[in-house]
Amino acid sequence: MTEIRHIVFDIGKVLVHYDPDIPFSRLIPDATERKWFFDNVCTSAWNLEQDRGRTWEEAESLLIAEYPDHAENIRNFRRHWHEMAPHAYEDSVALLEGLIDDGHDVTLLTNWASDTFREARARFPFLEKPRGVTVSGDIGLIKPDRAIYDHHVASFGLDPAASLFIDDSQKNVDGARVAGWQSVLFTDAGTLKADLERFGIAA
Repeated sequence: MTEIRHIVFDIGKVLVHYDPDIPFSRLIPDATERKWFFDNVCTSAWNLEQDRGRTWEEAESLLIAEYPDHAENIRNFRRHWHEMAPHAYEDSVALLEGLIDDGHDVTLLTNWASDTFREARARFPFLEKPRGVTVSGDIGLIKPDRAIYDHHVASFGLDPAASLFIDDSQKNVDGARVAGWQSVLFTDAGTLKADLERFGIAA
């Protein structure tokens, strides 16, 4: 096994909690109606295009034209996004900071819209501690497309085979492997600690 020299963290659901149901359980109290809204209107695929760099103005306009009766809640998705990311996972952040303090090369690679990431960075100061971050919305690329992994490698001078990627999405973990990285699926900080130790990294 190649020695790991670079550790790359995803952010959402690895370091920062994310759940659109938090504000929308209040905005659309009926669970069936809320599920329909997320399955048909503000879908994951729609939101991913903002992660790719589409502006919220364009995203909202497209949906409002198709679902005018839901205009207010379409706008509420961006309006209340900060409630969707209410807190960091303290145990995951402690692992991240411990790795940095021990001298490991740590960077971040996230699917995140540019404007909301800037707000997240202000709210979660630990995001400034790694050597750098690739934000999908800034470069017009998203995981699990190979191009974003290659871009991150080029930006930070990484050796893919010596890079360990940590993400909560199996598709993104698989995408990293296709790009020649080592990668693990994040479920919780305890499992991640064991995974790091399996790669010879004390955490």
